[in-house]
Amino acid sequence: MMNLAKRVILQTLNDKRSVMMILVAPLFALTLIYFLLGNSSYVPSVGINKNTMPVPLVTALKAQDLKVVNVSNNDAQHAKHYLKEHKNVDAIFTISKSSGTTITMFESSSKGAKAVNEIQKAMTSLNPSAKVKMSYVYGSQGESTFDSLGYVFLGLFSFLLVFIISGMALVRERSGGTLERLMMTPIKRGEVILGYTIGYGVFAIIQAILIVFYSLYVLKLSSVGNLGWILAAMVLLAVTAVSFGAMISVFASSELQVVQLIPFTIIPQVFFSGLIPLDVIPYHLGNLCYIMPVYYGVAAIKSVMLYGDGFLQIWGYLLGLMAYALLLYLLNTHALKKFRKL
Repeated sequence: MMNLAKRVILQTLNDKRSVMMILVAPLFALTLIYFLLGNSSYVPSVGINKNTMPVPLVTALKAQDLKVVNVSNNDAQHAKHYLKEHKNVDAIFTISKSSGTTITMFESSSKGAKAVNEIQKAMTSLNPSAKVKMSYVYGSQGESTFDSLGYVFLGLFSFLLVFIISGMALVRERSGGTLERLMMTPIKRGEVILGYTIGYGVFAIIQAILIVFYSLYVLKLSSVGNLGWILAAMVLLAVTAVSFGAMISVFASSELQVVQLIPFTIIPQVFFSGLIPLDVIPYHLGNLCYIMPVYYGVAAIKSVMLYGDGFLQIWGYLLGLMAYALLLYLLNTHALKKFRKL
């Protein structure tokens, strides 16, 4: 028994990736969470019309952790239109005889929630029994977490599953000697990568279409945009995931090592997929989203499903995915040099 335990320990110690997975990966993930979910210096902005707001309430609002922006009475009355045009304002706070006390937000998010919390603190300090109505430009009060964040999981699940399948399959091709035998033929390296991408990409596309239709028509996930653009974003994200899995497989010699690389390749992308508003992440780490392929796919899906945007609004995200796929294709083609110097 002890000899078996000793052999397992020695084998694990000789596998650097296993040691990294056990000792370094959790520390890396926790450190990333610490920076991304730690104390944020973000101060929400709230728009009010000071002429129609009681002076004590204005004073109480300024005493909170808020950036108070004075807007015209017309802008306050048309809060939803104002929020569409001014993305730097998180909420519009109005008081009127007809509609009562209302907080209007662009969408349900942690930024809006922080603004609401600070406004309610100010109101409670003056009138503990005050009631506030919530209004959203996109979405509605009381919607489930799945409705408000479903678009994120569409992209994440598609990318993660396709990445694992393609990465493991390509490693299996190498370990079985199939890739080496293929490289002995006159076929070009670029054609090899393109062939694998198309082959696994077919199943990735089918999966993406299945996920979208199941979410929209079976789980009743709300969407106000065109189904075609949702599918386009999902398909491009799935194809990018195939190329990403192929690149990771170059650095792995077994299926287990592909799994071991997930904490360093996939988990960071989860935090930049839209689960956390990028502009509230401290130390400007939100800018790292631009090197994450999941960001482009999820951002495009969100724009279509939540805002009803079309091609003119999401073309930049689609272009980012295509550029990422092209870059990975070139890197994978170059990586095959170690299997054949032709």
